[in-house]
Amino acid sequence: MDERLERTRELYERAVFGGEVAVLEAADRGLDGVEADLALARGQILHARFLDGQGGQAEEELGLFERAAELYRTLGDVRGEGEALLWVGLFHQVVREDEAPAAAAFERAHELATQAGDKLTLSYVLRHLGIAEHMAGRLPAARERLEQSVRLRREIGFMTGVAANLVGLAYIAVAEGRRDDAVAMLDEAAEIAKAEGAATVLGWVEDARGQV
Repeated sequence: MDERLERTRELYERAVFGGEVAVLEAADRGLDGVEADLALARGQILHARFLDGQGGQAEEELGLFERAAELYRTLGDVRGEGEALLWVGLFHQVVREDEAPAAAAFERAHELATQAGDKLTLSYVLRHLGIAEHMAGRLPAARERLEQSVRLRREIGFMTGVAANLVGLAYIAVAEGRRDDAVAMLDEAAEIAKAEGAATVLGWVEDARGQV
């Protein structure tokens, strides 16, 4: 059992049998934390289904991420709110293909992740800000964002994420006429993806090779 649920049971007993009614507020906060974590996790699973082509639950996915962000904000959980807003941005960018609300969510997530020192969330935010810049044709800005994300991901050992970003950087290199750089990036991405067992990323590498 999640220790927060176990704690809630203890607080319930203190309130009911010991008359300590004031502890119910702490119980509510603990349950809000559990609900936020669960909403975020359920939203991520729905997003994975969307990426797999299953789709059909877009509104539910967004609602879960927004609920998680709201609960984390109420709890004063800066790291959690930043992560939830990242996923709000991902929903708007990937599912809705609507960059304006995506950018707003990413920028706020960037602020919160920086404040919390959450390098993983920050690496995702930078990646998707880079994707937005690339889509808008702003290649230097896109490259800078993705390179920042790669540095963070190397630092925390998120190597599958490094490989994914290298694919993105390879596309930018091609657009900038830097074919040799693109080939080197894809070679490294493939090596990492094989080592990490990231079959999907390997597929991205092969797709990118076709354009190099």
